[in-house]
Amino acid sequence: MAFLASSLDRVKPSATIAVSQKARDLKAKGRDVIGLGAGEPDFDTPDNIKRAAIEAINRGETKYTPISGIPQLREAISKKFKRENNLDYSPAQTIVSTGGKHVLFNAFMATLNPGDEVVIPAPYWVSYPEMVSLCGGTPVVIETRQEENFKLTAEALERAITPRTKWFLFNSPSNPTGAAYTRDEVKALTDVLLRHPHVWVMTDDMYEHLVYGDFTFVTPAEVEPSLYDRTITINGVSKAYAMTGWRIGYAGGPLELIKAMDMIQGQQTSGACSIAQWAAVEALNGTQDFIPKNREIFQGRRDLVVSMLNQANGLECPTPEGAFYVYPSCKGLIGRKTEAGKVIETDEDFVSELLEAEGVAVVHGSAFGLGPNFRISYATSDALLEEACNRIQRFCASLRA
Repeated sequence: MAFLASSLDRVKPSATIAVSQKARDLKAKGRDVIGLGAGEPDFDTPDNIKRAAIEAINRGETKYTPISGIPQLREAISKKFKRENNLDYSPAQTIVSTGGKHVLFNAFMATLNPGDEVVIPAPYWVSYPEMVSLCGGTPVVIETRQEENFKLTAEALERAITPRTKWFLFNSPSNPTGAAYTRDEVKALTDVLLRHPHVWVMTDDMYEHLVYGDFTFVTPAEVEPSLYDRTITINGVSKAYAMTGWRIGYAGGPLELIKAMDMIQGQQTSGACSIAQWAAVEALNGTQDFIPKNREIFQGRRDLVVSMLNQANGLECPTPEGAFYVYPSCKGLIGRKTEAGKVIETDEDFVSELLEAEGVAVVHGSAFGLGPNFRISYATSDALLEEACNRIQRFCASLRA
């Protein structure tokens, strides 16, 4: 009898974590490596949020909390949804977990039965299909097209839905492409969902505040209120508030679902870190002045990276509407050879040889379900991004037919 669970056979390790770890390992050996794999802002957590955590420690807020979160944070989440998304979730309809990933996992664990299908547009965040598989469901992946800015069409969604579809998983702005859906584009998808009342909507809004130019963020239940009773709206403080390590994610949704997730969390982790929850209260209720400033910096970095990558031989890089990623195609380099004679047959070959030759760590697109592309996180300094792009240009120019 095998010792490890057979469910592990359906799951792959996280490619983004693996790339970041490989970059750290090479740095420890003395290699000059620029890591562009991590989805993590390089900004420090704002001082007012850090002070709130320190004050919570000094007040003795270091005990177990209610499973679904401290009342003050659930109230702040309720107000945030109303203020920013025009969504009425009472505090009882919210839950706080140990990061957005934990919220997603709990929702799947609470709802999926063997054979239930979850429709996931590709490219997707690497953990989506793995979570579905771990929870006993079946991921149904729909490939999008670069020519359509990696956005799912209503027609493709309609074709993917079957009687076994339990969830449609929606992420805008997207990790890994940065693609963000306009109100009209969201409405086209929600119109499809209205025709299929057995399909629930799980929306990952983690990059909500990172949209550029005059783009306006919207979330599905805001665009189509008729979907409110079968939508869970997921968010967190990691990206906009530079709080990745604090591990606070949250959601609003139907009370029955939230109660089921609370039950699972009670047997799993209990509540999230008490100190991090008090910091999140300040993040949501306190000043938001730094968000547009950080957004402007990210937009400048996006423009720098897109421009320089489009000057590299064989690369094509669309301009994304949000998040802090670009998802360039290396299709023009497939079949070429490195100076050592290695043939670039896949996007994984491309990123592996790039790391070896130039010390730039990026993530291959096939890990996100669609290649030949690769993901770059531009959540680092202009100087490092410019140097990394110079190295990428040099590597691309070195490849031979």
